[in-house]
Amino acid sequence: MKKQGSVLQLITLAVLLLCFSSFSYGASIQQDISAASTIETIKKRGVLKVGMDIFQPWAMKDKNGKLIGFEIDVATRLAEDMGVKVEFLPTAWSGIIPALLTGKFDVIIGGMGITPKRALQVNFTQPYDFSGMGIVAHKKVAAGFTSLADFNKPEVQIAVKLGTTAAVAAKKFMPKAKLRMFDTEPQAYQELRNGNVHAVVGNAPRPAYEAVDYSETLFLPVKGTFTREPIGFALRKGDPDTLVFFNSWITIANLDGWLEERHNYWFGSKDWISQVE
Repeated sequence: MKKQGSVLQLITLAVLLLCFSSFSYGASIQQDISAASTIETIKKRGVLKVGMDIFQPWAMKDKNGKLIGFEIDVATRLAEDMGVKVEFLPTAWSGIIPALLTGKFDVIIGGMGITPKRALQVNFTQPYDFSGMGIVAHKKVAAGFTSLADFNKPEVQIAVKLGTTAAVAAKKFMPKAKLRMFDTEPQAYQELRNGNVHAVVGNAPRPAYEAVDYSETLFLPVKGTFTREPIGFALRKGDPDTLVFFNSWITIANLDGWLEERHNYWFGSKDWISQVE
C-alpha cells in the first residue's frame, strides 16, 4: 500500500509540474507576442509612423506644404485615439511595401487596395473604405470612344501610376492597349492633357475631377467606376495584437459615422480644393 501511495504522489507531482510548465510556457509565448507587438512599440515610442504616398484626395499637400486628405484624417484620428503623435513618411508607391517590411514605418494607411498578391506579403485589416477605378480620356486623341472595349486596341496608349491597382485594372480590362507607367499621378495626367496618351486609369474620384477641371480637353468615356475594391491598412505579418486593435478601431470609426463623414467630405465634394489651389 505504501508503495502504491508513493507512486500516486509521484504521478500527482508530475501532473502538477506539467501543468505549471504549460502555464509558464503559455505565459512566455504571450509575453513574446506582446513584446513583438507594433502597438506596444508605438505606445513606448509615443509616435505612430505611417507610410503613404501622394494621391488626390487621399493625401496631398496644401498651399503651405502641410499634408491634408482622407488618409491624413484617418491616421491622425487613429493616433489621437491611441494617445500618441503621428508621423507621416511619404514613400514612392512602387517601394512602399518593401519599406514597411524593413520597418521604415508601422503601418501603411494610403488608399491601398486589398489584393491576394499583396496579402501574401502583408496582413490587411478589414476594409475601412472602398474605391474603384475610373477612366478619363483626351477628346481629340480618343474621339468617338464610348466604352472600355474602344480602348482595348494595340494602338491605344493608357497612362497609369506604377505599382498601383490602376495598372492591374488597365491590364485586365484593356489587355491589348499599351500601358505607359509613371512614378506619380500628376505626371500621368499631365501626359494626358498634353495629348500624348489616349486616357488615364486611376482611383476615383480623380478621373472625374480631371474631366470637370479640363472639360475643354478631357472627357469621361465611361461614367462612374468600372471596378470596386476594398481599402485596408497594411501591416507586417506575425503581429496579431496590432491587427486586432486596428480592426477594432475601424469598427468603432465605422459605427459612429466618422469614416463615412470624412469620406463624403473628401470624395463627395470639392470643398477642400481651395486649400490646394
